[in-house]
Order: sequence, then structure tokens, then C-alpha cells
Amino acid sequence: MKVLLVYAHPESRSLNGSLRDFTVAHLEAAGHDVQVSDLHAMKWKTVLDADDSTDRNDDAPFNPSLASKRAFERDTQSPDIAAEQDKLRWADALVLQFPLWWFSMPAILKGWVDRVYAYGFAYGVGEHSDTRWGNRYGEGKMAGKRAMLIVTTGGWESHYSARGINGPIDDVLFPIQHGILYYPGFDVLPPFLVYRTSTMDNTRWGAVRAALGRRLDGLWTDPPIPFRQQNGGAYEIPALTLRAEIEPGRTGLGVHLDL
Repeated sequence: MKVLLVYAHPESRSLNGSLRDFTVAHLEAAGHDVQVSDLHAMKWKTVLDADDSTDRNDDAPFNPSLASKRAFERDTQSPDIAAEQDKLRWADALVLQFPLWWFSMPAILKGWVDRVYAYGFAYGVGEHSDTRWGNRYGEGKMAGKRAMLIVTTGGWESHYSARGINGPIDDVLFPIQHGILYYPGFDVLPPFLVYRTSTMDNTRWGAVRAALGRRLDGLWTDPPIPFRQQNGGAYEIPALTLRAEIEPGRTGLGVHLDL
């Protein structure tokens, strides 16, 4: 199988660098092909702007969505964007690895998403009508592929528990897992999390590697997070709200799981 690892940490000699190296070695030892997009090493351009099109029109106002659509359709995207899209087409699985900074991914990784997820590639695809609202949330260009997060955080696991001060980790990561990954069609596996990164020692590192190895071995067999499909009948279209008979009286992010 083919795996794309998008890595977002500025220091290769960090815990994240060790996790990245272990992930690549473990997958390759199992016979998988791996490509790594090391965003800092690549000096990835973070900001989506008019320069992302090679045939930009300086006389017209910059509309990010329309410019993205035009460049994707005309093959006039910036070469770095097109190269990352080719990697996504190639991959059977995507792994996003990053430290949790201010309750989200680092800016450089968000910039990868902003620029690579072009109109017509990751969004704006499929029929939009009274019965369908595009190919997304379980459908789309990435359908049939798998995805997983590898996330490190300095906080304790209890800080991200159901009653923890930071909020449940599944809620914190919901915009990434449900929005960035499930939206274009990936089957999203539960995240691999490393808490209390400042307390890592050799004994704990051995346990972390063993646990990560097991998760990587299950990349194609472990059950994904059971998000509800948008066009699977659970949602009113075009309002895109859950039907009244599904989870009546309940609200919040958890209602979008088909448990």
C-alpha cells in the first residue's frame, strides 16, 4: 500500500521527528511505499493568495475559491500545489502528523490544506440539487482512501477527557477529522495521541513506539470513526440538518456519529 505522511514540525530532532522516522521505517519494513511531505524542510508557502495561479489576472479582484477553481481546471496551479495533489492521488492512506498548537494544527499545515484542497479537487465536486449537496462527507475525490492523525500535546490526557478543562479531544479534533479529512471522502481512523510530551523518557518512548506500531499495522483494517454520510439519508437536504427522528433532543458534535 502507499502512504503519504504530511509532517508539520520545525525541528527534526524533536519527539515529533522521532515519531516521523519510526512511522516511515515501520511502514517500509512492512512492505508499504511511503512519501513524506516535510513542510518546514520544503519551506512550504503557507498563505493562499493570487500567486497560487500561474496565469493570475492582476486587474481582477482576487476571489480565492474562483481563482482556485480556474487554476485547477486550466492546470495553471502553482507547481508545489499540483505536486501535493499528485501525492494524494497516489496515496492509499494519508497521515497528518503535528503538535497540537493552540487547539489546532500548526499554521503551516493549515496552509497546506488551504492551498492543496483546491476547488474541483477536494471541494465543489458532484451534483448540487434538492436531493444531493455535492460529493462530500463520506464521498468525494478521496473516497476509498484512509486517513489518520498522529498528534502530540503537552497537556495531560485528563485535560482532554470528557470533563477536562480543554474539552474532549474528539471535539478538539473534530474540525480536522470530520471537516478536513471526512469532508473530501477519507475513511478517518481514530487519532494516535501522545500526551505530556515533556515527560518522555526511554521507558515511555518504548511503549509509545509499540503502540504506534500497532496502529500503523491496522491502518487498513481498523474500523474508522463512524461519521454519518451526508447523502446517506440521515440529513435533510439542502438544510443539511439531521432528520428529526435521528437522535431526537440531542445536539452537539456527537450526533454526527452513527453509533
